[in-house]
Amino acid sequence: MSILKEFKEFAIKGNMVDMAVGIIIGTAFNSVVNTLVKEVVMPPLSLMTDGIEFANKKWVLREGVAEADGVALVEEVVVGYGALIESFLDFLIIGMTIFLVIKFMNRFRNKAENPDDKREVTPKDIELLSKMNNLMEEQNQLLKNNFSRRK
Repeated sequence: MSILKEFKEFAIKGNMVDMAVGIIIGTAFNSVVNTLVKEVVMPPLSLMTDGIEFANKKWVLREGVAEADGVALVEEVVVGYGALIESFLDFLIIGMTIFLVIKFMNRFRNKAENPDDKREVTPKDIELLSKMNNLMEEQNQLLKNNFSRRK
């Protein structure tokens, strides 16, 4: 029964919903990145490399042998290094895009968490912590002044 209770708490706290949203957005983002790589990045790269299409690049380890009616007697064995190059480009583009998005979001979060910046709305918890910090600094200064007078 405790596992069911833990799962209920997990689902109610929003962790499961956050994960589901992340997975859905990640899937949609994957489609965007695939299109970006295949339709935007790869054509100029192929043009720069004299029309080479990386997806078709491979090392043939064993040639395939076909019968007269087109049925393969021996399957071709290849290493598709072009697909690896495309996947590596996907990885670089995804990494750079996520880096830029998080950098952009952090800039706004830092502005919102700065209680002295009145252009952005500061969350209440940050505002309260800032006030507590200021009060503690004032109290420490008073204690230092009182301590130094007694000496």
